[in-house]
Amino acid sequence: MIASIAANRLPLFTTNQADFAGLEAVVTVVPVAVPRSTPLNSFAAATRQVEDSPAMTQVIVLNGGSSSGKTGIARCLQAILPRPWLRLGVDDLVDALPPSVLGSASGIAFGKQGEVSVGGDFSAAQLAWLAGVAAMARAGARVIYDDVLLGGGASQERLGASLAGLDILWVGVRCDPETAAGREVARGDRVGGMAASQATMVHEGVSYDLEVDTTHTESLVCARQIASHVRLRGAVSGS
Repeated sequence: MIASIAANRLPLFTTNQADFAGLEAVVTVVPVAVPRSTPLNSFAAATRQVEDSPAMTQVIVLNGGSSSGKTGIARCLQAILPRPWLRLGVDDLVDALPPSVLGSASGIAFGKQGEVSVGGDFSAAQLAWLAGVAAMARAGARVIYDDVLLGGGASQERLGASLAGLDILWVGVRCDPETAAGREVARGDRVGGMAASQATMVHEGVSYDLEVDTTHTESLVCARQIASHVRLRGAVSGS
């Protein structure tokens, strides 16, 4: 074919219609079949796959006071659930904040008795943070979200709005105030009084799919209870 083109002495670049006609006479165009299943945009395809799949749990929200045992349960869930799950939480957001926001009226501040107050800068950062968490879940990541709903039911409504459209498993993590306070002293990285003050407050007005109590129950046992309620590909994982 190359020799035939050379013999016709066709120029490499031309706008002459006669030259195009000569080229058509010696070149055969062979169509290439592209599989219909080939995604043009892999990210969009992955998102559509998640949206079109049967109902399955996309986010597990663990709500409980400080030192209630949420982190231990989350780690156990990562170990026993059959698919990889990301562990994220409000502590990750606080750790990512600049020093100027910590301890300020517009940011987040901790009182001497363990009380927590938040301002506009923290609220704005939290909304953006939750939008990112929701985006990861919508893109196909499975997320275990560890939170402290300081406003009880009102905080749940705000969190639910940020995670709108996702299949959420709401889990209440309870612990006796005295037990939580003892853990708080043992860990040594929390303001004294925070665990006891949050132990019941964060659950007020909150609706759950199930609740666990870590006062006398190990994290792994609680995690197994939660895992039995997690839907995977339209089925309950414990079934």
